[in-house]
Amino acid sequence: MDPRVGIFAGDDPLDIARRWLEEAGRHEPSDPNAIALATVDSEGLPDVRIVLLKSIESDAFVFYTNYESAKARQIDSNGRAAFAVHWKSLRRQIRVRGLVEREDGPIADAYFRSRPRESRVGAWASPQSRAIASRAALEAEVARLDAELGEDPPRPAFWGGYRLRPLEIEFWADGAHRLHDRYKWSRPTLNHPFEVLRLGP
Repeated sequence: MDPRVGIFAGDDPLDIARRWLEEAGRHEPSDPNAIALATVDSEGLPDVRIVLLKSIESDAFVFYTNYESAKARQIDSNGRAAFAVHWKSLRRQIRVRGLVEREDGPIADAYFRSRPRESRVGAWASPQSRAIASRAALEAEVARLDAELGEDPPRPAFWGGYRLRPLEIEFWADGAHRLHDRYKWSRPTLNHPFEVLRLGP
């Protein structure tokens, strides 16, 4: 197999992902941590939306959402998800597939507290993915909770994180004449080491 050098070098795919994300943060003009998160509903129909990747841990990618949202219900029903992130400025992308578990403890509490107060109130007020009567009704609920929750709104029980632990991570970089560079790291279970293959463009 070709030696992995330059931007693909490294023995841990999550370290490589973290390095690419840090580089994107210096070049991408808006939301370099925006990922397209894919889930599947109870009928097997795929669903995708943009969420913000908030951290890359030693063995997981972490994002946050309302646990009563469509994405959360779909994740909780089958425990699997995938995402892609594309950085136009770097002409690179990462694709990830894996198993998902909740993060609803002290780490989620700390992240919620780090958000602007207005965003915390909004998280309390929004029945995410469910029908609402009007924008005015939503704003009225925000105003009610703004007065009720005090200066330091706690994290609601229905809001928290998810940790996506990867079974596959693919790194892609644009190449001349559509001869792109692609490397896929994969493992059959979370307890196995990753193997890496170079893929055709």
